[in-house]
Amino acid sequence: MVMAVASDDLLGQKASAMRASLERSQTITDDVVSILGSFDHRLSALETAMRPTQIRTHSIRKAHENIDRTLKTAEAILVHFDQYYQAEAKIIKGPHEDVKSYLEAIDQLRRNIRFFNNKKGFKNDDGISIRANNLIAEAISKLEEEFKRLLSSYSKPVEPERLFSSLPNTMRPSSASPGHDDDSSSKNHSSYIHSEPHKNNADTVVYTPPVLIPPRILPLLNNLTEQMVQAGHQQQLLKIYRDTRSKVLEESLQKLGVEKLNKDDVQKLQWEVLEAKIGNWIHFMRIAVKLLFAAERKVCDQIFEGFDSLSDQCFAEVTTNSISMLLSFGEAIAKSKRSPEKLFVLLDMYEILQEIHSEIEILFKGRACSKIREAVMGLTKQLAQTAQETFGDFEEAVEKDATKTAVTDGTVHPLTSYVINYVKFLFDYRSTLNQLFQGIEGESDSSQLASVTMRILQALQTNLDGKSKQYRDPALTHLFLMNNIHYIVRSVRRSEAKDLMGDDWIQRHRKIVQQHANQYKRNAWAKILQSLSIQGLISSSGGGSTAGGDGGSSGASRAVVKERFKAFNTMFEELHQKQSQWTVPDTELRESLILAVAEVLLPAYRSFVKRFGPLVENVKSSQRYIKYSAEDLERILGEFFEGKNMNDSKR
Repeated sequence: MVMAVASDDLLGQKASAMRASLERSQTITDDVVSILGSFDHRLSALETAMRPTQIRTHSIRKAHENIDRTLKTAEAILVHFDQYYQAEAKIIKGPHEDVKSYLEAIDQLRRNIRFFNNKKGFKNDDGISIRANNLIAEAISKLEEEFKRLLSSYSKPVEPERLFSSLPNTMRPSSASPGHDDDSSSKNHSSYIHSEPHKNNADTVVYTPPVLIPPRILPLLNNLTEQMVQAGHQQQLLKIYRDTRSKVLEESLQKLGVEKLNKDDVQKLQWEVLEAKIGNWIHFMRIAVKLLFAAERKVCDQIFEGFDSLSDQCFAEVTTNSISMLLSFGEAIAKSKRSPEKLFVLLDMYEILQEIHSEIEILFKGRACSKIREAVMGLTKQLAQTAQETFGDFEEAVEKDATKTAVTDGTVHPLTSYVINYVKFLFDYRSTLNQLFQGIEGESDSSQLASVTMRILQALQTNLDGKSKQYRDPALTHLFLMNNIHYIVRSVRRSEAKDLMGDDWIQRHRKIVQQHANQYKRNAWAKILQSLSIQGLISSSGGGSTAGGDGGSSGASRAVVKERFKAFNTMFEELHQKQSQWTVPDTELRESLILAVAEVLLPAYRSFVKRFGPLVENVKSSQRYIKYSAEDLERILGEFFEGKNMNDSKR
């Protein structure tokens, strides 16, 4: 009981102590709140007092920032003024000593102008703007002079030897320059120009264009070009380049031997001289396009890199006169009087234009060069047309050839060999002729060429028929036609024309040869064979002097037999004398013809001698009648058609 009371007292004491403590804490809290409230009031008053100072400080800071910016702007302006004056000094000095620095000065000056134009304070300042623009104009003017000086100093005509050394080894002239017109070199050159192996390997032949301007100079000229184009001086640039380079190209061609000839000039030249000039022209065209113009295009493209249309225009204007100089000769040939011998040089000229066609299309690209491309194509078409017309002329000339060249021995006529050689040469140009015949409606190129060839050969045969009528002896007429048509057939069989003409044509004309051989035998030997026949020898009445007891010659008159032997001897001797002067130039044909005659003559002679020889064998001077044995006749026949002259025949 006592312990419970004590515990209650203790708890009451603790509660009283706690209450007293809480009351003290509340008092402290109230005091702290009062103090903090006082601080807040004081801070607010301090802030109010500091605000003017803060405003002044911010203004001062802003002012410092503005000053810094102004100083930097002023510094930049001063730097640009300094750069401007430095550029001005270099421009006034000129580009001769250091072109690179001069170009850098122009670029710097342009940057300065753009800088000042973007500054409000300078934009309307006419003084500095006018001064800068005048300085730029002066700089560009000096650039033009420097461009002209550099281009002129490195633009020299190309010597022929340099051009020849740029050709493939197989095409370099051995001794004489193609520009020389001496007969031997010109003829050799002309024959060299047309070469099928060369045409077949055209794609593998490598041409190395010469270096016209040192490579180290071209980038510098390109830099000058960029500045001048940027300043709007394209026309001045074009004029400088054209006046300088076109003259150099023309002089290079003149040194090579190129001449500008018109139709009247060509008409005055003898054929040998003209043929040499045509051969040279073909070589010149190849050199000009594949070497000289190719090198010029490379220079043009590098100097005007980045300005394609300007490059095309400059190249067109630079090459126009040179192209005109070359094409004028070709046009004069195409327009000159046509003649058969010109066909092959026309084809040569057509071939070279076909050969360089791809280079023309590549080098002379763009609208600016269109007239040049059209001019080259126009000449190509003109040469093709003239060649086709010359074909027609040749066919007509062959048919109407009225030359009085005497072929007394019946051999191959010069016209025949000329036409056949002509046709053989045509087949050397087979691929070219196929190109010429393209576009003929309804026929392939090959069939058109075959048709043309057949017409020419038919025209030849028509003419030969006319010429054969000049012979009084029908046998010689047929021998002449046999020789000539055989020559035609043999030549066709041994040439490229064989496949084109076909076996049918060959077999048909071989039959014609055989027909003329048969007609020759009939006309030449019918009469002498008649003298060996029994017709007119056998008398049914048995009158007159006859050989008795010989059934083989029963009824035959000795006198008539004598006359027959004498007639045979006379006719054979006349035939021998005459026909040993005739000619069958082909050995195989001659032997076969003699054999054909022998196969008819010798059996008839042996039979006649065997049957009627006894009538004259015992007669005085019997050798007057039987002068020849069959072996003698065979030997003498071997002397026929050897083309002996009359004195040889008599001996």
